[in-house]
This record gives sequence, structure tokens and C-alpha cells, in this order.
Amino acid sequence: MYSVAPAQVAGLFTANRVKAAPVVVSERHLRRSSNIAQAIIVNAGNANCATGAQGMQAARACAARAAALLKIPVRQVLLASTGVIGVPLDATRITNLLPALVRRMHPEGVPRVARAILTTDTRPKVASRTLQVSGRKATILGMAKGAGMIYPRLIPSATMLGFLFTDAVVEPRFLQRAAARACDLSFNRISVDGDTSTNDTLFLMANGMAGGWVIGEKSTAGKAFFDALVAVMQELALALVRDGEGANKVAEIRVEQARSEKQAEAIARAIALSPLVKTAIAGADPNWGRILSAAGNAGVSFEPNRVDIYIHRMRVCRQGGAAEFDETAASKLLQAKDILIRVMLGQGTAQARFWTCDFTNEYIRINASYRT
Repeated sequence: MYSVAPAQVAGLFTANRVKAAPVVVSERHLRRSSNIAQAIIVNAGNANCATGAQGMQAARACAARAAALLKIPVRQVLLASTGVIGVPLDATRITNLLPALVRRMHPEGVPRVARAILTTDTRPKVASRTLQVSGRKATILGMAKGAGMIYPRLIPSATMLGFLFTDAVVEPRFLQRAAARACDLSFNRISVDGDTSTNDTLFLMANGMAGGWVIGEKSTAGKAFFDALVAVMQELALALVRDGEGANKVAEIRVEQARSEKQAEAIARAIALSPLVKTAIAGADPNWGRILSAAGNAGVSFEPNRVDIYIHRMRVCRQGGAAEFDETAASKLLQAKDILIRVMLGQGTAQARFWTCDFTNEYIRINASYRT
């Protein structure tokens, strides 16, 4: 992926203490270039993680070769890898192909790139939005991959990779803040299996080629840009959950009437990560006790005897206890492809959403044989 002009970059990386070589190299390059980049090299099939000095050498070799071919500084080349951990990466598998890849670069190449980066995914994920800035059209385009090992915890300082590009002119500090906040409302609010990858990476590149005014945080254009960015990221994040390994259903966990967004988000996260909740969703079992129990394990205080729980519009828990409801009808609601679970805390007006999928036998089959 290449920008014909140097671009401002917001980079977000995994919170896992075990970081793959491409993550380490990309972090260094962004520091050395003051967050300016022009190219991203992505490979699927080998994570280049836990590969020691050889892995770092392979990552640096790929960046150096791309920089030479594109005639840009090596610090302006970023890297991302996904695949099996602990297997040495033969850099020549990439460097020998880079000349042909450079020759074949084309503005309409997005679908091919989005497909090339997949591992256990069943389909590519691409999303875009347009906005008007001082009479000019600007675009935000994003692509992502990930189906398993999905519980992104991306911080500003099978893997979730996200690449977003805009031709808008964006103030650098706002670009980083917007990326981090939009990520908190999208990729950081999803889970397939609760595992945070060693390679999670998100890049947002803004090369300013649309022209027009600089988009700042407090401007009208700043709000429009942020809203469009959130929309793209949420569409991609939801596509990741929908394509989760072995997943048949997507569940939105919505916690409402909380004291704060932080409290609501912690409870929604705990429910979404619960294997017992996810297996109940798989079995279409309206076992509200699992939801309440998961909420209680969130590490934040609330009054259990104020809690109401709904499956779509059907109340299954009232004031922390059993509510009368039709078990058959509730089970039918849980057989749908899209499920809404609402937890009403009865303590305030804040809310948060989190998306997850069901745990099925197919998830176990895929991951039991992933390497062999």
C-alpha cells in the first residue's frame, strides 16, 4: 500500500507485551519519521513473532527493499504481519516479489489487497465514507482482516489488522486523537475469542491530496471527519465479528442507565467476553443468570437489585431477579443472526456498546488444527 505523497500517520499497536517484529519496527519508524510514512508492507501466513534477531532482520530487510524501490526513506515504510507465531520468516519470500508488486500498484487495487491479507477469514472487509471539506470531497477508505484471536486492545504508544486512508488534510495531533477515540468506539469494542494478538496493528494515513482547509479538532469539518471515521471503523469492526471463526451469530451487548460510560463499557466488555454467555447464545438459551453473573465480574460497582435484562424487547430479568417471560419465544429471538442484549443498570444516563459472537464447535475445530 503506497501513498504518492508523504502522509501523516496515526499508528495504534497491540497491548500484548509480546510484540511481533513488524510492530517493533513500525513503532520505531514512526518515532524516527515524526509520524510520516508513504508505504505499508503486509504479509499473511507468518506473524514474524517470537523469531528473535532473525525476525527483526527480516522485517528490516523488507522495509529497506521497499524503500529502495519506491525511492523513499526507509523510516517511511511501515510493516504488518499475520499468521503463525514462532516460525522464522524468509524475507526473500517478500523482497523477491516487491519489484512486481511495485509495478502492479493501481488505485483500484483495494479488493485484491483486502483479499491478500486474509488468514482464516472467509471474506475481505472494506468500508468507505465521503465528506465535504471547504467545498472539496474527501474520502476515508478502510480495510481490515481478522476472524480469530480477536480481542483488540490497541494503544497509541489470527490478528486484527486495520488500514485506513484519507486524502483529507488533517492536523497531525487531531489525526492521532481521532484514530485513538474512534478505535475505542469500534475495534476496542469487539471480541471473537478474548485473545489479544501479538500483531494487532492499525494505521490511519492522511496525505492531504484532496486539498482544502486543514481539519482541526474543534472545527465543523473536524466533527464530520470524526463521525465518518467512526462509521468506517465500526463497519469494519462489525464485519470482523460477523466473520469470526465458527461464528453463526453476532450479539450487541448494550449497557444502559449507567453512572458513566466507563462503568457501562466495563460491564458490556465482561458480558461479551464470557464463554458462558457466548455458548448460551450459540445454544439459543435465554440464561439471563449468566449475563448477570458476567456483569458482576466486571470489576466495577453497581446495584444488582436494580438491574433489568432484555433480549431485544423481551425482559428476562427484573430488578436482579427472575422475570416472567416466554422461554420458547426468548429462545427463538436468540436463534436470529443478529441479537441485542440490553442491560439496564438503573443508575444514570450513560451507556456503552460491545459486539461479540457465539462460541461454536467450529471455532474449536479451526483453532485446534490452525498450525498443523
